[in-house]
Amino acid sequence: MNNLPVVRSPWRIVILLLGFTFLYAPMLMLVIYSFNSSKLVTVWAGWSTRWYGELLRDDAMMSAVGLSLTIAACAATAAAILGTIAAVVLVRFGRFRGSNGFAFMITAPLVMPDVITGLSLLLLFVALAHAIGWPADRGMLTIWLAHVTFCTAYVAVVISSRLRELDRSIEEAAMDLGATPLKCFLSLRYR
Repeated sequence: MNNLPVVRSPWRIVILLLGFTFLYAPMLMLVIYSFNSSKLVTVWAGWSTRWYGELLRDDAMMSAVGLSLTIAACAATAAAILGTIAAVVLVRFGRFRGSNGFAFMITAPLVMPDVITGLSLLLLFVALAHAIGWPADRGMLTIWLAHVTFCTAYVAVVISSRLRELDRSIEEAAMDLGATPLKCFLSLRYR
């Protein structure tokens, strides 16, 4: 238990409200102005859903949305698989030669700014294209690889923390009763 005295100050509430206002007021204004019927963002001309209709009729924009959703679904699937494997390796195999380096490489995208990660991957793809001719062009595949790179780190950290909390004796009891290691993993981990 924490035995420190709790100080209730009216300034705490004011600071909290100012912080939330600072964070959420721009988003609220963006949503409100998205219903503006004027072509100019700064001039309010009344409520309208005209721009949402224009957005839905724009084939290039809808194609871009479809491509983004495809990349997101594929990247999330691949990151879930790779992150789970990485988490199992980090937790179940314990200390092995290179385990610190492996853990660092898995979690590095979490501590690096996204711009640095993106620029590094772009430079990697350009260098690979010059050295071995792959990838021939930067497109959906390279975007997918970049997304998988930084999504895998989040999955690995979350799943490894959950794996550390689980009681190994339950897994051992299930295997003693005849369950295969894969069956134990799937039935105990995802409940």
